[in-house]
Amino acid sequence: MTLQTTRKPTGCCDDVVFVDVSKMEWPLHFFVLADFNLWITICFIIFNPLVWNVVARWEYRNGGIRKVLGGKKRGVILMAILILSLGVLRDWMFKLMLDSQPKWPRLYENRILWSGYASMWIGTTLVFSSFYSLGFYGTFLGDYFGILLDERVTSFPFNILDNPMYVGSTLNFLGAALVNASQTGILVSMFVAIAYRITLMYEGPFTEYIYSRRTKER
Repeated sequence: MTLQTTRKPTGCCDDVVFVDVSKMEWPLHFFVLADFNLWITICFIIFNPLVWNVVARWEYRNGGIRKVLGGKKRGVILMAILILSLGVLRDWMFKLMLDSQPKWPRLYENRILWSGYASMWIGTTLVFSSFYSLGFYGTFLGDYFGILLDERVTSFPFNILDNPMYVGSTLNFLGAALVNASQTGILVSMFVAIAYRITLMYEGPFTEYIYSRRTKER
C-alpha cells in the first residue's frame, strides 16, 4: 500500500503529517472480480482434476471404458486426450485472464521478470522430467486402468519431490503471472496450489490402495 503524505505547519509545535487516503494504492486495486475470464479460469482449475479423478475411479471399479474401446491401453489414450484437452483449455483461459486483468506496476522490475522466467523453467523441467520417469501410461493414470508400474519411481524428480508434476504446473502458473505483472495471476496461482493439494488428499490414498491391493493379490 502506498501512502501520499503532506506536512502542514501548525503554528505551535512540530509539523503535523496528514495522510491523503484518496491517493492510497490498495493491495487489491489491480484485481478485477467482474472478469468473465477470471471465473472461467477458476472453474477449469476446479473442474479438471475433479473430472479425471471421478472418471478414473469409475473406470477402476467398472472398467467401462476398457470394455467399450477393447483394451486398457486404448482407455489410457482416451484419458490422456481428455486430460490434455482440459489442460489446454485451462491454460488458454488463464492467458486470456492475464491479458484482461490490470497490470501491477510494482511488478515492472527486471528481477521480477527473470524470477518469472526461472519459475517457468523449473516448472517445465519438473513436468517433463516427471513424464519421462513415469512414462505415458504412468502419467495418464494407467494404474486405474490396470496398467501398474513394476515398482515405485525414485529417479529425478521423484527423488526430491513427492508430486513434482503438480509442483511444476503450479510454478508455471506463478511464472506466467510474474512475467505478465499480474497480481490476479499470482492469487490464481495460489488457488492452483490449494486445488492440487486438495486433489492429492483424495488421489494419493486411492493410488496407494490400488498398489496395496495388487501386493495382497500376489
